[in-house]
Amino acid sequence: MRSCDVCVVRNRAICAGLSPDELDSLNRIGRHRNIAAGQALIWEGDDALLVANVIEGVLKLSTGTRDGKEQIVGVVYPSDFIGRPFGQRSQHSVTALTDAHLCVFSRNDFDSFAREHPELEHKLLQRTLDELDRARNWMVLLGRLSAAERVAAFLLDMSERLGNPACEGNAAPHESIELPFGRQQIADILGLTIETVSRQIARFKADGIIDAPSRRSIHIVDRAALTARAG
Repeated sequence: MRSCDVCVVRNRAICAGLSPDELDSLNRIGRHRNIAAGQALIWEGDDALLVANVIEGVLKLSTGTRDGKEQIVGVVYPSDFIGRPFGQRSQHSVTALTDAHLCVFSRNDFDSFAREHPELEHKLLQRTLDELDRARNWMVLLGRLSAAERVAAFLLDMSERLGNPACEGNAAPHESIELPFGRQQIADILGLTIETVSRQIARFKADGIIDAPSRRSIHIVDRAALTARAG
């Protein structure tokens, strides 16, 4: 593996806070892996064999419904952790939405390392609680917010999660973002129709809140107004 010293997400990943010696030990059990857009890394229901830090790219978490359709239940970004440590089965499929670069570990090796390093276990717990908070917020978004509020909140979240990884601490929000998925997938995530998503984006553009140079490019012109639309 390449040195953690030059990793662009180290300050935000779960390995932040490990000593140089601990990072060297973690390096010895991991490897770097590139996956292409559309390629699956983990399949729902399979044995949980690996975990990974996302260094570059965006991936989706999805589950199959009884009628054979795919439901996107989450999106992971650079510095996010994927996989099921201390678990036997994968609860979701993980598929790259863009070309992605990952730091991959055998789950068994990672579990053993985590048990021996309380700082890493603490980071895992903190990350799990953050994800739980995000899931609860998402329940409110899907259950209570209007279509306009959902789309606005989604664009703000994308801007913040795809912020500049070179920044220390939390990433700085981007005013211009390249969406890693199409409007049908956005509609599936938000529980809306593709027509509703397109209509809301067109309305935000007409009101001068955003610009949309292409179907996947969004530029936030007025962040305060977009935040107000998100409720």
